[in-house]
Amino acid sequence: MNRAVYEDRPPGSVVPTSAAEASRAMAGDTSLSENYAFAGMYHVFDQHVDEAVPRVRFANDDRHRLACCSLDGSISLCQLVPAPPTVLRVLRGHTRGVSDFAWSLSNDILVSTSLDATMRIWASDDGRCIREIPDPDGAELLCCTFQPVNNNLTVVGNAKHNVHVMNISTGKKVKGGSSKLTGRVLALSFDAPGRLLWAGDDRGSVFSFLFDMATGKLTKAKRLVVHEGSPVTSISARSWVSREARDPSLLINTCLNKLLLYRVVDNEGTLQLKRSFPIEQSSHPVRSIFCPLMSFRQGACVVTGSEDMCVHFFDVERAAKAAVNKLQGHSAPVLDVSFNCDESLLASSDASGMVIVWRREQK
Repeated sequence: MNRAVYEDRPPGSVVPTSAAEASRAMAGDTSLSENYAFAGMYHVFDQHVDEAVPRVRFANDDRHRLACCSLDGSISLCQLVPAPPTVLRVLRGHTRGVSDFAWSLSNDILVSTSLDATMRIWASDDGRCIREIPDPDGAELLCCTFQPVNNNLTVVGNAKHNVHVMNISTGKKVKGGSSKLTGRVLALSFDAPGRLLWAGDDRGSVFSFLFDMATGKLTKAKRLVVHEGSPVTSISARSWVSREARDPSLLINTCLNKLLLYRVVDNEGTLQLKRSFPIEQSSHPVRSIFCPLMSFRQGACVVTGSEDMCVHFFDVERAAKAAVNKLQGHSAPVLDVSFNCDESLLASSDASGMVIVWRREQK
């Protein structure tokens, strides 16, 4: 039973149209472009200036709690309301840059990975470091993600080409939970049920793994070479792209000056290219996301950073002129983006250490 079960209907089929039309009538007939119009900057955090902020993330199901990690070796926990927005605490302990971090489902802990070859578990309420876990290979740790159903398990990727499933309660590697890729592991993403894991490396490959929910064991399933030698810097999975169609999809950044959208075509994570969108990315670890809310309106939106110092919005279902919006304000390549749970605020981070929080126009 170690398989993601996808309904047996062709990708992109309508589910159910009449309900979606009714929902759209309730929401009004605004376009996706109007829906993703922004009123401007809400706040700028500059506590990490001079070192890149590779990851920024709102807490799960939260409007006003935000965290970001920096290559200066620290992680900031920020509160946006009440005004003025403040840095609640700075988590220090890593001796080199923090490459990635993730909130647990309940937001009570964070896990971080660092170039110092350790991962750390932090209590979000008081900033205490609960545990420090060395990488099993003694290698730089480059990315991490929680198993979405069992937050006791975290998957990490390292510079020695390995993916490891780690038990954060014991601090041990899970038996059978390791696998080797073709390069440095830069990106990880589970599907929503947590039965499929994708991992991307700096040689241009994306691997899918079947994840055994009972044991944490990984079974390598499929490999896709996106482009030989072009690092895969971001992977995001989504089961439903819009309310109209169940269309399991993967959003991938790679250093090809394109944002790529793939369709997941089977239970083993096989990928088929669906769309590509022009951005500037040739060398920086740029990330992208699916917008968290499935709109009542036509279309579905994704957001990405870019080396042109802008945040770009694309409608993945629009055949032509997919660009929906572009936010300008950064003075360095934009590395990561994150929406809060109701999409009222968007955060973006850049290679110079600046984090901008943007406020969406209220309709």
